[in-house]
Amino acid sequence: MSATILVVEDEPAIQELIACNLELAGHQALRAENAEQALEMVRTALPDLVVLDWMLPGMSGIEMARRLRADRSTHEVPVIMLTARADEADKLAGLEGGADDYLTKPFSPRELNARVKAVLRRRAPQATDDLVESGGLRLDPVSHHVSGNQQSLALGPTEFRLLHFFMTHPERVYSRAQLLDHVWGDHVFVEERTVDVHIRRLRKALEPTRHDRLIQTVRSAGYRFSASC
Repeated sequence: MSATILVVEDEPAIQELIACNLELAGHQALRAENAEQALEMVRTALPDLVVLDWMLPGMSGIEMARRLRADRSTHEVPVIMLTARADEADKLAGLEGGADDYLTKPFSPRELNARVKAVLRRRAPQATDDLVESGGLRLDPVSHHVSGNQQSLALGPTEFRLLHFFMTHPERVYSRAQLLDHVWGDHVFVEERTVDVHIRRLRKALEPTRHDRLIQTVRSAGYRFSASC
């Protein structure tokens, strides 16, 4: 599955190299040359991941990472820090500042793509192409196919995204507002009750194989996906 990745790098040649290789890997690459521009882009549309250079003009990459972590709407966006600093102390400073991974220049495009894939699988599994299975329910992001106990199930596009998110984040309770942020996007303005409508549609689609029971309502809190019930 294609991820939207924001590349924040002030050196044009390096920025273009990173962006082109991410696009060759099937991702959509957005480009920013400084932290201020990048933060403005993040406010407009939330990326799935940020590839962030440490040494930027003006605000540093480490300060930008701290700001992303301090903001409720961006604190879960994965960050890979790029830097020429190879000291262990610098690496620890980057990770403690909010980076999920740390890549020292120079690096190969192959290594970057591997790190991107690993971070997305860990922090944003709904943005990967990995097949997901739970409690006899099977979802394939590549073919957009869902089956329960080997029986095909028909889901609409929003219900598919909702189920994919639930299956990649099991046993955790999400409020309606959180589901809107993660599934619809935090810059899409729809009523929170819209979530209830799509939850009902999702449960209806899962009824033939009785997997509707996996979508649980948690009173006064939200919804949870659990295959242990």
